[in-house]
Parts: sequence; C-alpha cells; structure tokens
Amino acid sequence: MNTDTAISNTEDVIDSRDVIARIEELREAWAESTGDDPADYALSGDDWKVGLGEDEGEEIVALLALAADAGQYSPGWEHGETLVRDSYFEEYARELAEEIGAINPDAAWPATCIDWEQAARELLIDYGSVDFDGVTYWIR
Repeated sequence: MNTDTAISNTEDVIDSRDVIARIEELREAWAESTGDDPADYALSGDDWKVGLGEDEGEEIVALLALAADAGQYSPGWEHGETLVRDSYFEEYARELAEEIGAINPDAAWPATCIDWEQAARELLIDYGSVDFDGVTYWIR
C-alpha cells in the first residue's frame, strides 16, 4: 500500500486500500485545517477545497466518487481489490498469466503466439468497469 501521496487516474494499477487510506488522510487534514469533523457535514467539492486547497480538494472528491462506484462492484473493496486502468489491461492480463503459472515467462513459444488482446477481452468477463475522474478502470 502507498499512502501520503496523491492518487490519480494516471496510475496503471491502484489498490483499493490505498484509496481508503488516502481518503482518511485527506479527511484528517481537512479536520485539522477547519477544526471540524467532516463526518458532520455533507461536503461539496468547494467545501473540501476550503480546508484542503484546490488540488487535494479535487483529489478527495474524485476518490470519494471512485470508492462509492467501485464499492458497489466489489464486495472485497475494503479488504483490498485491484483497479486496472483500461489502457493497461492487456499488459495486466499478460502479467497475471505469468504470475499464476499459465505461461512460462522465459519461454518464447507459445507465449509469443498468444493473442493477448483476445486474452484480455476474455479476462474482462470477470470484471466491472468504474470511472475514476473520466478514466475507465476495471475491478473484480
């Protein structure tokens, strides 16, 4: 897990626990800045920006939306789920095949003959898509 750093939609892979931890960090920072508990309010984007500043205010709004959306797809959200950026999914499928021993990463054949685009499409059957600030991510 990675904390104390911004989480953005430019990342190829995101762990849900990092999202949860970052939201908590930003909530705590807002509380320290304002002297209030964010749980006591229905905060808008502008409210977050007042306590956190422009960048972190926008970040927490995007992360809260992501958590709400992804939490509906994945019952294991709070225990750690992987979000994979759409543009990275084919590479992710290749890495997953190596990790689970479906292919030998050191063998040229048949690994060089696999249609990874098709393999990734078939793997997507088990995933749902979520939007993270305008970018599609896939989650199980």
